[in-house]
Amino acid sequence: MSRRVVQRLPIAVPAAVCRATRTLWPTSLPSSPPQTPTTPAALAVPSRTVRVPLPARAASSASSTRWKTRQGNDSYAREAKLAGLKSRAAFKLLEINDKYRLFKKGDTVVDLGFAPGSWSQVAANRTSPGGRVVGIDVIPAQPPKGVSTLQGDFLSPEIRAELRKYVSEAARGRPRVHHQLLSQDAEDAQEESGATQDDLDAENKGILELEKAAGGGGRAQKLNAQRQLDEAEGRVVDVVLSDMSEPWPLVTSTWIKSVSNPWRRMMNTSGMAFRDHAGSMDLCLAALDFSYDTMATGGHFLCKFYQGAEDHALEMRLKKLFERVHRIKPDSSRKESKEAYLVGLRRKAGVEKETVLGGD
Repeated sequence: MSRRVVQRLPIAVPAAVCRATRTLWPTSLPSSPPQTPTTPAALAVPSRTVRVPLPARAASSASSTRWKTRQGNDSYAREAKLAGLKSRAAFKLLEINDKYRLFKKGDTVVDLGFAPGSWSQVAANRTSPGGRVVGIDVIPAQPPKGVSTLQGDFLSPEIRAELRKYVSEAARGRPRVHHQLLSQDAEDAQEESGATQDDLDAENKGILELEKAAGGGGRAQKLNAQRQLDEAEGRVVDVVLSDMSEPWPLVTSTWIKSVSNPWRRMMNTSGMAFRDHAGSMDLCLAALDFSYDTMATGGHFLCKFYQGAEDHALEMRLKKLFERVHRIKPDSSRKESKEAYLVGLRRKAGVEKETVLGGD
């Protein structure tokens, strides 16, 4: 059987067919896309510094520049800072107190318009130990050590009623340690002597009898009776201080730091003498009205005012309620300022309110 041999001959493929074949079945497929790393370092977005232009600082006004210059050259302002006082106004009260002796240890003091607190600092120092100082202001302010404060508008009847209620409670705002020491000392003295309360009352009665025999009993009894009457009617304040000033009307509804802050502080002058004077008279009369309701017989009154046509009438009102009235402008008060102070010493007993605050 013969074997069949098949010979494969080369076949020439046309070029057009080759191009079509390469198009349909490419000889080199593209490689798979590279895998993205998932490590934290690879995923982190590169940082880039972005420079944002800051708003330019507004130039200081002429009045602000003058104020800074004046403060820098003011010896009282420098002394207040060195002494740790809230403001230079403390020296005004120190000067007035050195002259008229407003404070004594254990007094109850009300500071109207206390912020930033320099007058309250002085009052707390001069009435310690055992005294209490209560301040009120329309703005929130950190009270000095040993001072209690209320935030509110003093011209509001509700706020004044709340303040009267606060000071009528003798223990509120007074150091607790002082009360505890006094109570403990009284108990110890009573135990050591073996005396009862009846014995002490009898002893006090005997002292009054001796004073009466010596000619001084009538005065002692009157003072004791007046003190009890004052306490029963809520008149327990020994000193009322007022450093308030009336702000001009806030006419804008938007918050502007240079306008709104001074308005809320109630401590600015408008630059108009008549307006400042009239506003200060209203505040002084409000302080006097509060003093009539809360001040004990023998108490003292101090208020700041801006000089004008009506301050003489205010002085006359004070003379009806206090034994002595003085007008003073402390050396620490700036010479160009229109401010002055009225001091009423030793409140009289039995004066009708209509006589003091009624129509002239």
